[in-house]
Amino acid sequence: MHKAMIMAKRVLVLNGPNLNLLGTREPGTYGSETLKDIENLCKKTADDLGLALDFRQSNYEGELVTWIQDARNTADAILINPAAYSHTSVAIHDALRAVALPVAEVHLSNIHQREAFRHHSYVSSVAFGVICGFGALGYKLALEALAQKLN
Repeated sequence: MHKAMIMAKRVLVLNGPNLNLLGTREPGTYGSETLKDIENLCKKTADDLGLALDFRQSNYEGELVTWIQDARNTADAILINPAAYSHTSVAIHDALRAVALPVAEVHLSNIHQREAFRHHSYVSSVAFGVICGFGALGYKLALEALAQKLN
């Protein structure tokens, strides 16, 4: 079978609130890379892995939930950095559980070295893996893990 005939696995990359401010928001915690830099890294990584990528960001919980629900028909896996919604959103947890796709959770900072309220994530229990503390590299590692999971 020709490689062109094989449909690329599709990964939806979702980014939660305030990640649109990366590069200027608390660079000591989140690094100096912008969300566009992370998107470019993800696109290059996806190309190298033969994955199709849909990269999105929203500050609105309901929009993220809708995108997760839509992924049932448009994606084979989800990479999510739920940002602050990690620690508050049962709705995102329930949506991820409902779509039953492989989920990788990413955090730029090490949430376990931060305030106590950040130590728990509602997303972690529905993710097959969690990567935190490696900055933008975490996205690349998560895409590599998803590629292996999908093969």
